[in-house]
Amino acid sequence: MTNFDQTHRPDTPQSGRDYDPTRRRFLMQSSVASAALTLGLATDAVADSSSPSEMINVGIVGTGGRGGGAARDTLAINPNVRLIAMADLYPEKCHSMRKSLARRYDQRVAVDDKNIFGGLDGYRNVLDHPDVDIVLLTTPPGFRPSYLAEAVAAGKHVFAEKPTCVDPVGYRICLEADRAARAQGTAIVTGTQYRRQKNYMEVMRQIHEGAIGDVVSATSRYCTSGIWNRPRKPGMSDAEYQLYNWMHFIWLSGDQIVEQAVHNIDAMNWLMGGPPVAAYGSGGRFTRPTGSQMWDNVSIDYAYPDNRLLSFQCRQIPHTKGENGSVVYGTEGIATIGAANKGASIIDRSGRQVWSMKGDINAAYQQEHKDLVDSIRAGKPIVELAETADSSLTAVMGRLAAYTGQRVDWKFVTQQSTLDLFPDKLSLDGSLPIASYAVPGVTKLI
Repeated sequence: MTNFDQTHRPDTPQSGRDYDPTRRRFLMQSSVASAALTLGLATDAVADSSSPSEMINVGIVGTGGRGGGAARDTLAINPNVRLIAMADLYPEKCHSMRKSLARRYDQRVAVDDKNIFGGLDGYRNVLDHPDVDIVLLTTPPGFRPSYLAEAVAAGKHVFAEKPTCVDPVGYRICLEADRAARAQGTAIVTGTQYRRQKNYMEVMRQIHEGAIGDVVSATSRYCTSGIWNRPRKPGMSDAEYQLYNWMHFIWLSGDQIVEQAVHNIDAMNWLMGGPPVAAYGSGGRFTRPTGSQMWDNVSIDYAYPDNRLLSFQCRQIPHTKGENGSVVYGTEGIATIGAANKGASIIDRSGRQVWSMKGDINAAYQQEHKDLVDSIRAGKPIVELAETADSSLTAVMGRLAAYTGQRVDWKFVTQQSTLDLFPDKLSLDGSLPIASYAVPGVTKLI
């Protein structure tokens, strides 16, 4: 059986439509920052303070559901922002989104046909566009590290959806991009909306100030009833099918624990003040369609500094009871933090509720984009990629522990693991073999 956690490399020569991923190129350089500065890039960003009436131009890469959401959120909350460039594997998706957005935002959707780009390399046209100030990166997560690195080198401010990486090599690229953005004064805000949701912010403040005493342990769940699957269409190549059905291929999604459940993992890292020291867990699959590499359940024990434990579980199994949220146990009380709009509350040792607050996740989605634009206008760009990369790698560490049946520690994934899931060459026409799903005891820790 093929070891799952290895890079999937095409067996046949690639066609002229190759996509040359930048991750290895950036890793060979001393850092993304030095590359950008040496090449004289990063000169066109809106890094200085500007008037609130000055128009800021946005380009988007990836026009699926999350791309549409990000575009709507920034246009809704930022009055002097306009969309001027779009890229997607299929340009007709850009045209569809442009039409939908224009019905509501009219002239602030100012995307000429010449600024709509398709194909695997269409993103480069958005990054090279001299008038684009902010780029929204909303493609499948496997592309995120390379796109982030290139966006920073191009001097663009960035909104990047979560997760920001699906393997340790991508994590290191993110750290370099974070350092480069800080050095050159460009912003990176990420799609970890709970960090801008008021009830989350308030419950975390209270916990950190001692409202439940010392944090001893926590449980967190992201359990739902299922996920979409897109059957292969006649004539699709291997790569085209995997990109079309990206959730089910780990080099693109990272599996559920990385692609979705990273939200709860990020909240727990926020709670604990940083990432865990180790992970040990299990899981498996019962209901996934043939050909899917995803598991449908994972349970991980994360060990945090000071002997604090997080019991984490995610699951996507039809007709099962859903649960999404976290419970934090302290020496003097318990905090319950619901997902989405469920709100948060604190009880004392006797069970008496001492605090509660409703949630508003839609406001948090928009606040991400307001904070990004406000920081650019103030000349104090937010750079938060490293924190989100830590949370993404925490999810990856849990996946590796479950997939291999081994205890995996933070030192290994940050310093020793060479796992790089992204194909050496990606071509829409080429062969891209589909490895089997992971099997503990067979799948190797790389």
